[in-house]
Amino acid sequence: MDNLAPVTNINPGELPDGFTAGGAGGAGGAPDAAALKKLQMDEQKAAILEQALSQEALARLGRIKLVKPDKAKKVEQQIMAMAMKGQLPGKINEPKLVELLERGEASQAAPSERISIQRKKYAFDEDSDDDNDDDLL
Repeated sequence: MDNLAPVTNINPGELPDGFTAGGAGGAGGAPDAAALKKLQMDEQKAAILEQALSQEALARLGRIKLVKPDKAKKVEQQIMAMAMKGQLPGKINEPKLVELLERGEASQAAPSERISIQRKKYAFDEDSDDDNDDDLL
């Protein structure tokens, strides 16, 4: 069981790219400016959503994000825009969140997504009075 002991003497030159001697993997040294800015924006978005949504609605949005991340992202952006403009009268509860989701689905439904079936008409289909197939023999 000696090979399972933690390694304490690590030569940094032997490590693959992206690994550091002090951590458990990860990105390495200090994060760059873009990653830091993205992290700050994500924290700000989470804070706004926590203020705008009730606990039940926040939990439901989290479950929706697991199944349909693009739909959850659109609803999050819609809620954030409403919060920034001051259009939120109070916290959004779960039924109001469902209403926002349904309203988003209704506006997204494009004619290209709908299926229309066009059946071909044959010459022998014109005569609907004669239902037997004697004319096919």
